[in-house]
Amino acid sequence: MDALTRRKWDRAARAYDLVNGYGPERRWAPFKRRLFALMRGNVIFAAVGTGQDIQFFPPARQITGIDISGRMLEAARPRAAAYPGTLALRQIDVRHLDYPDGAFDQAFTSCTFCSVPQPVAGLRELRRVLKPGGELHMFEHTGSRYLPFSLMLHLMTPLSRRFGPELNRDTVANVASAGFEVRAVEPVYLDVVKMIHAVAPAGHESAP
Repeated sequence: MDALTRRKWDRAARAYDLVNGYGPERRWAPFKRRLFALMRGNVIFAAVGTGQDIQFFPPARQITGIDISGRMLEAARPRAAAYPGTLALRQIDVRHLDYPDGAFDQAFTSCTFCSVPQPVAGLRELRRVLKPGGELHMFEHTGSRYLPFSLMLHLMTPLSRRFGPELNRDTVANVASAGFEVRAVEPVYLDVVKMIHAVAPAGHESAP
């Protein structure tokens, strides 16, 4: 496990709910509810954090929530315990999953791959643990193609990555580079916040 990244998010856990709580969650709630309503079968949720997204999960699902930060997971446990379904939490690095090939039907993320070091490696691991035809559904903020947003995000990223996410990542391109078939990209806010839908193609287990 990447100790540097774990410590970074352990530190962030103390103020995470305060910074990312009521306002942002209220704004994105309708989009997240619509995205998470797609949950079916055995689901892995990457970077569950303090569990803020659990309130938007549909009931009676089978979900494994993973995170690199033990302190994030400590904050998430009461929310997971109150979830009306099966929700297991586990501390593990998304880049080094120990699940067998094809263990899950779906993978979900929420503002995750702006923060994972070596994001393509993490996405390849999610692809590996999905069944052929398994689905990836993401709510992500990304870089922008348009001025002045692209310039602003590039300028902010050297500072933001020290304490949290990188703001200028091309996550759609990273999903494709990891071997997924991108099926749809839905803009949520300009071209900075997106919902990404992709599929792990048949025969993907043997891909690099």
